[in-house]
Amino acid sequence: METLTNKALKGGEWLIRETDPSASFIPEDFSEEQKMIRDMCNQFLDMEVMPILDKIDSMEPGLMRSLLQKAGEQGLLSTSFPEEYGGLGKDFVTSTIVNEYLGAGHSFSVAVSAHTGIGTLPILYFGNEAQKQKYIPKLISGEWTGAYGLTEPNSGSDALGAKTSARLSEDGKYYLLNGQKCWITNGGFADIYTVFAKVDGDKFTGFIVERGFEGFTQGPEEHKMGIKGSSTVQLYFQDCKVPVENVLGEIGKGHKIAFNILNIGRLKLCAATLGGAKRATSSSVEYAITREQFKTSIANFGAIKHKLAEMATQVFACESSLYRTAQLIDDKEKELLEAGKPFNEALLGAAEEYAIECAILKVNGSEMLDFIVDEGVQIHGGNGFSAEYDISRAYRDSRINRIYEGTNEINRLLTVDMTLKRAMQGRLNIMGAAMKVSQELMSIPDFGAEDETPFTQEIKLVNNFKKAVLLTAGAAAQKLMMQLEKEQEILMNIADMAIDTYVAESVLLRVRKLALEGNNDPIYKDMLNCFLYDAADRINKNGKDAINSFAEGDEQRMILMGIKRFTKAASFNSKEARRRIADKLISERKYPF
Repeated sequence: METLTNKALKGGEWLIRETDPSASFIPEDFSEEQKMIRDMCNQFLDMEVMPILDKIDSMEPGLMRSLLQKAGEQGLLSTSFPEEYGGLGKDFVTSTIVNEYLGAGHSFSVAVSAHTGIGTLPILYFGNEAQKQKYIPKLISGEWTGAYGLTEPNSGSDALGAKTSARLSEDGKYYLLNGQKCWITNGGFADIYTVFAKVDGDKFTGFIVERGFEGFTQGPEEHKMGIKGSSTVQLYFQDCKVPVENVLGEIGKGHKIAFNILNIGRLKLCAATLGGAKRATSSSVEYAITREQFKTSIANFGAIKHKLAEMATQVFACESSLYRTAQLIDDKEKELLEAGKPFNEALLGAAEEYAIECAILKVNGSEMLDFIVDEGVQIHGGNGFSAEYDISRAYRDSRINRIYEGTNEINRLLTVDMTLKRAMQGRLNIMGAAMKVSQELMSIPDFGAEDETPFTQEIKLVNNFKKAVLLTAGAAAQKLMMQLEKEQEILMNIADMAIDTYVAESVLLRVRKLALEGNNDPIYKDMLNCFLYDAADRINKNGKDAINSFAEGDEQRMILMGIKRFTKAASFNSKEARRRIADKLISERKYPF
């Protein structure tokens, strides 16, 4: 497998190329300025949000809006926006840090993410200069708040199936919008909405709608299972008069806005779930230390140590893949800017390049947080079910993350679909790599002496994970051809194999880079090996399930033999490794990495 020694890794290319760890960005690389911004975000949550979570959840009138204004005054809404509109002009990694460290604020995190993301970015990236000058400065200062109207009662993931219509008024001055939108975050108090409608019945188009436009009304607040303090309403349009100058982008090109914004949103959602997971892990560690049963702290029990260690390992793994990807997007954006692209096309082009990775992060982050808060409740025992403890709120608030920004099922399907399409377009040589893996299966395995340089076994195992994905995907594509897209169960299996592989490689790159920089703390290798050891079994299971769904006879036996070979991990005492990880958390009384 070819090793990549520079940062020009294309989206999806990690599956067929190795990355030099020195070229991979890790959280330990944060600059002093980035650490300062991280600390500002933590302080804002600790001072302004965490003490009033109950008030936020009870939707005290004007409270959420005032919090967004305070965040705006401190510059937390404007991190990545250009200086010409009043922003701070920071890079993509820095804006990801803000999303992560404001991400632990429960309903506030939802409001701030929606405002700075889908509420503002469509105008920044697709608006004309007049629209940007009019709206962006007030949105990023917190004077105005933003929302996004895409979903309808009968069109969720199928966004282009929207029924909201728009027709030009007789005098040619307005578009008249008719229809409704649902599940609109910040909808109850926003000033500016990006709304999608079909012009003349078929031209899917974006519009900038202001609160107060004639014919625009909103429904009551939804009662939700979690994120109770997040404003969620329906929007209604009855001949709503939208000035023609408020068309966003081009008529009939609204899909470009909707789908490009989602790529960035998926990565930012992963960042927010990571922030929530770190806080939930730290609070669970603290609780385990202080809670006594049978005359000792429950943190001393092996069953609790196992949980704490697994929580830390999953957080560490998710963080590794998040910042690896954020830097890839950042590098691509700079490359496109240097090639003469305007800033909006540069970031959107970079996010599109890594759309596969963004879908992977969305699934991994949301499911990681669900695991963390579930185990957190378990560690808290009966108290975890009590509203007196924040972990119960974290548990309820987490569940939505697997649904919005595209359900995890949709994102799994997209992961495989985008990879195969790029292979068909010649952007990725997936089929060539899959053929090499098939040929390797026909050859006699190399039983020569192992090179015992650091991380030899781990590097080989991750490369074998990639071979398992290529073998399964290649065989499925060859056997089922155009029918593969209808076999969603198989696609889900392949997606899960790919997700585990990308995250596993990201952890490996982080731990190898730390070692290259002189940080050889064995705790990092413990977390790496715990993740790889379990990932091997998951990849093996998903590979077998997929293969048994489409192959039979000698072909089936041959491919299953390959899956077994490529997911064989060395024996490893995971119990002792997890105890060491847990002891580190307990000694620091928090998630310390």
